[in-house]
Amino acid sequence: MENYKSKNQAIVVFESRKIRRDWHQDEWWFSVVDIVAILTEQTDSLKARKYWNKLAQRLRNEGSEVVTNCHHLKLKAPDGKMRKTDCANTEGILRIIQSIPSPKAEPFKRWLAKVGYERVQEIENPELAQERMKALYEQKGYPKDWIDKRLRGMAVRQNLTDEWKERGIENQKDYAILTAEISKATFGMTPSEYKNHKNIPTKSKANLRDNMTDLELIFTMLGEKVTTEISGQEKPETFTGSKKVAKRGGAVAGNARKDTEKELGRSIVSEENYLPAEASAQAGLSDQLPDNEQNKLGDK
Repeated sequence: MENYKSKNQAIVVFESRKIRRDWHQDEWWFSVVDIVAILTEQTDSLKARKYWNKLAQRLRNEGSEVVTNCHHLKLKAPDGKMRKTDCANTEGILRIIQSIPSPKAEPFKRWLAKVGYERVQEIENPELAQERMKALYEQKGYPKDWIDKRLRGMAVRQNLTDEWKERGIENQKDYAILTAEISKATFGMTPSEYKNHKNIPTKSKANLRDNMTDLELIFTMLGEKVTTEISGQEKPETFTGSKKVAKRGGAVAGNARKDTEKELGRSIVSEENYLPAEASAQAGLSDQLPDNEQNKLGDK
């Protein structure tokens, strides 16, 4: 079974509509059904799929190579499973757009050219991706020293998820379970309990870590980094084994947290919502980022 390659797959957003894509053969391949849904202004994915099936048949009958050039790539479906999906590269998508009468065609063409170019730039210079996230946080009013810790935390998180993939962990639900084990051992709360503790609405898009203080971020990083190191050394072969490692890694951070609180004479588990006032009325940063970067952000 193929692992979910989060480094190569991402969700991008066009006018609040999500589009799945995969980095394949040195270029982006986009989910045709997702784009058809946008161009036809269809919110029902099943109806969008039926529209594409009819369009694909018509294009075949016309002798078009567009459908032939589509690849069946595994993308994450709404149910969380990896399923084969018709995907086309930028050239193919542009030709499909020409076959669909839509007022969104021209703005979508401009958007498509932009997202493709940005990704090529980031591959040639990975620091651009980091700078983009940094700029988003700065726009929301976060201080520079906090942003530095947040970005470092993303790198630590990515290393951890890469290690879990090496151990055969693929399901996003399993990631959430393992993350919860680290959080419980570190802070005495699961991420969802932590959000309640900080009075972050359950249905809010705000990311928990975007609401953490400097010390909370530091101990989060410590728990995840130690978990990564232990897992890399012991290489657990089962999910249960990885779960035990997650508890141990989190316990190291939890003990360090308790020692710190003893020295400071106060809890470092803040009840405050750290999100800057100017950002509190906006959606969380994570909804502006593709899936692979959301994964770096960690549990919401």
